[in-house]
Amino acid sequence: MKRLGYPLLSLAAPLLIVLAMLCLMHRQGSDRLQSIPAALVGAGLIISGAVGRRRRRSKLLAALHSTQTEEQEH
Repeated sequence: MKRLGYPLLSLAAPLLIVLAMLCLMHRQGSDRLQSIPAALVGAGLIISGAVGRRRRRSKLLAALHSTQTEEQEH
């Protein structure tokens, strides 16, 4: 189940945005505003994931550079 959970979780944010856009197209008047929070949450999840991934990669790169310099010194 753990292997199935991650791909589904990664699709949750884009599907939330798609659902918000569909609701936005089908609703009329002030009811359209109800779909905006779903779109904002989906976009926030995507941006948060991208920022976290970038931080993890930069930490990994820094760790690789530090181990390479330690190996060259010894």
